[in-house]
Amino acid sequence: MRIVVVSAPSRRRSPQDYVQALAKGMESMGHRVDIIDAWTDNGMRLPGYEYIVIVSEPISFFSAKVPEMLPKFLSAGSGIGGKKSAAFLKKGGLRSGKTLINLMHTMEKEGMMVNWSDILFNAPHAEAMGKRIGA
Repeated sequence: MRIVVVSAPSRRRSPQDYVQALAKGMESMGHRVDIIDAWTDNGMRLPGYEYIVIVSEPISFFSAKVPEMLPKFLSAGSGIGGKKSAAFLKKGGLRSGKTLINLMHTMEKEGMMVNWSDILFNAPHAEAMGKRIGA
C-alpha cells in the first residue's frame, strides 16, 4: 500500500525521531512510505496515496490546538475526501486527548475517513504503531 506520513510539528523543524520510527514500522510491513513536511510542502501530492497518516503535536504545553498550517495544508490537497487516514499525536502538554480530537476534526472537515488514532509516547512506541497499520 502507498502511505504518506505528514509531519506537522508545532513549529518548523525537521521530522522528529517518532515520525521516522512510525514510517520505519510501516515499511517493515511491506508498505511504500513517503514522509512529507507540512511546513515546507503543499498538499497537492496527497491524492496519489492510498492511506494518509497525519502526525502532529500541540502548539504549546497548555494548548489543545493543532498547528495553524495544517488546515491550509489539507485544503490544498483536493481529492482527499473519502481517503482512509490515521491521526497520531506526539504526547506533550496537559490536553493531549483534546488535541487529538481537534486533529481528527480537522481531518474529517476535509472529508478524510479517520479509522485510527492514537497518542505516541516515544520512538519505539511509534514504530510498534506503524507495524499495525494495514495489518
